[in-house]
Amino acid sequence: MAYTVISNIGTLVSGNISEPVLAADTIIIHDGKIEAVGDHKLLEALKNNSDDYKVIDAGGMTVVPGLIDSHVHPVIGDYTPRQKMADFIDSSLHGGVTTMISAGECHTPGRPTDPAGVKALAVLAQRSFQKLRPGGVKVHGGAVILEKGLTEADFAELAANGVWLVGEVGLGSIKKPDEAAPMVQWAKAHNMKVMMHTGGTSIPGSSTVTAADVLAVNPDVVSHINGGPTAISTEEVDKLINESELTLEIVQCGNPKIADLVVRKLAKLGKLNRIICGNDAPSGTGVIPLGILRTIVQIASMSDIPAEAAIAMASGNTAQVYGLNTGSIAPGKEADLAIIDTPLGSVGKTALEAIKAGDLPGVALVMIDGEIKVNKSRNTPPATGKVVFG
Repeated sequence: MAYTVISNIGTLVSGNISEPVLAADTIIIHDGKIEAVGDHKLLEALKNNSDDYKVIDAGGMTVVPGLIDSHVHPVIGDYTPRQKMADFIDSSLHGGVTTMISAGECHTPGRPTDPAGVKALAVLAQRSFQKLRPGGVKVHGGAVILEKGLTEADFAELAANGVWLVGEVGLGSIKKPDEAAPMVQWAKAHNMKVMMHTGGTSIPGSSTVTAADVLAVNPDVVSHINGGPTAISTEEVDKLINESELTLEIVQCGNPKIADLVVRKLAKLGKLNRIICGNDAPSGTGVIPLGILRTIVQIASMSDIPAEAAIAMASGNTAQVYGLNTGSIAPGKEADLAIIDTPLGSVGKTALEAIKAGDLPGVALVMIDGEIKVNKSRNTPPATGKVVFG
């Protein structure tokens, strides 16, 4: 397979929140993964050893990891019956999102709630998105929703069939901590990742969940700590920050005041690695294809956080929590990335400056597993720079 070289990178954002910007201007990609990251000498060395390569000149723009939406409620395929919209996943790709994580297929028409049906739906969604990548986006579907009657054997069966996600606790009939905690323990024993609804009731069928409930259940991820869309109180936020090391998810459809509070508090503690970003689409405020970008811009411009750190919250942080081999630009990682730039007319001279100023960057290119999926976004403002293919 041919090599792909991305050269002339102005700024390389790593997705690693401990080292968010790399002193590099060249990426070598082979067989869908990043082979090397460094300076222009990498290209010279490749020229001496191979004739089978193509060069993408980033034109001095910014390269970032493909963004990860940590909270989506898909059904089957790229259609949401809740909002009666098609191609919402593909539209998110044009906002730089290359990976999505299901928080439960709760909008499935006639969603089954008996143990057999719950398991069947989770396996179906997992299998479907394993084969289908809308626009190329990697959708990790099949997040089982906890319902009464599920047993430890059911979790073993689900895990054996490839299901590794538990949809946000509180969506199904299991709502009380003493009911949820044993199931969460069973799920974790079979290496499943568990998320839990937090805050006020979002849609019919969900429930209000407090900090005490979350601490008693002990999930992996506190879903929408800033509300989906109604947030818990500031006192409840403090409880989750100070009395746990749980991952805290900020969503676009949530309360921006609480989002700002969470980010500022964790920044003071030096624990920004605990934050991940999601949309909660198509619930909350509906479908927002640029929602992850908007959350990055909100955090960087309003919460006094470097733009490159905000990007890491929506990429590398999430990959770390869910054990994904993407979300950061480093050798061995899947070559999911985007080239972005300051949009035409922005006061920012670079993509990071534009984000810090509160402007959405222009997406010039999106790549998944080393293959170009978007060459000029249909949803973002135009990038000032241009990609040149050699």
